[in-house]
Amino acid sequence: MEVTAVDVHLVPSDAALSGYGLNGYLVVRVHTDAGVVGVGEAGTWAYLEPTATAVETFGRYLVGEDPLRRAHHLDYCYRNAHFRGGVLRGALSALDVALHDIAGKHHGLPVYDLLGGRVRDRVRVYVHAFGETVDDLAGECAAAVDDGFTAVGHLSPLLDEPRDEPYDETHAARQARAEARVERFRDAVGTDADLLLELHRRLDPKEAVPLCRRLERFDPLFYEDPVRPDDLDATARVARATSVPVATGERLTHPAEFGALLRRDAAEYLRPNLGLVGGFTGARTVAALAEARYAAVVPHNPLGPVMTAAVLQFAAGTPNVPLVEYPYRPRLGAAPRADLLVDGFDREGGHLLVPEGPGLGITLDESVLEQPYEPRAIETRLGADGSVVDQ
Repeated sequence: MEVTAVDVHLVPSDAALSGYGLNGYLVVRVHTDAGVVGVGEAGTWAYLEPTATAVETFGRYLVGEDPLRRAHHLDYCYRNAHFRGGVLRGALSALDVALHDIAGKHHGLPVYDLLGGRVRDRVRVYVHAFGETVDDLAGECAAAVDDGFTAVGHLSPLLDEPRDEPYDETHAARQARAEARVERFRDAVGTDADLLLELHRRLDPKEAVPLCRRLERFDPLFYEDPVRPDDLDATARVARATSVPVATGERLTHPAEFGALLRRDAAEYLRPNLGLVGGFTGARTVAALAEARYAAVVPHNPLGPVMTAAVLQFAAGTPNVPLVEYPYRPRLGAAPRADLLVDGFDREGGHLLVPEGPGLGITLDESVLEQPYEPRAIETRLGADGSVVDQ
């Protein structure tokens, strides 16, 4: 069996369902001379156009190659030159997912059987809470519990306000308001749901440590991305100073970076994105590193249904995955671009059932791939003084 073609599609998002700034999805198809087609998705949602170009570059190499040599192709392409980064890894990750889909279809097995076999029948998920006010977020939390979910994430104590509004808040006000908001979130769900607090890299250690200590009494499952990912030692400083487990990793692109996190005891929950860390091949390495240190893996997935299918297969075949991210909006009752699949995902309460068909177990509605896509604008939030603010 040989690869005959690789095509890439930029699919527009649903305006009402997508998160802030996420305006599309990158879907890859890898075709073979046996008629088997694999699909994958990249995780570089902010930079889809350059990632699409990288997919085309690596696709030229793949044509004529055996699609079953998945790990070799990832290594061959990544180590071809000394360049690194999210665009390259995003492209290779999408292709790795597609090659696993081909392998499963070729052997008549779901991907989880290629990873060692099924370790769970269904996968616990956490859903998204979006809103510009505390009332919006508390409402999403309550709606999630009413809908049977047992975990709510993407839950920012600092709010996700419009990026065109200058940020202006004193240290004391930010700390007190964040604490009051989390109290509202906890009151909305009681102990029926876990809270996964998302800081979006908006703090420095000197700000993150006192805030996390204030939030300990609400018993969050974890405290995600309190600081920017560039300095792993800074994340470790926060982790050492609080009893709340730290989660991080959505911006990391290689398993070695996760190994460095673990050596520093910087996180108890690792957040690899299968569309960024090297697909199934890279994520399995991350999971093995984590399992050896009793750390958990919670895949990052604010993406489309192709990636959700990949995440479910990964969780089904990986022991140390207690739950996964599912970009479902409780108050809207839907996940983004569900129409990309002919059949959706079955759910029982707070769990998604794992598709049992070969490969990823999904079928694309290919007409959706042809919808017009508009590039994402670069819009970074600024403070009241005009300097850059992370959000």
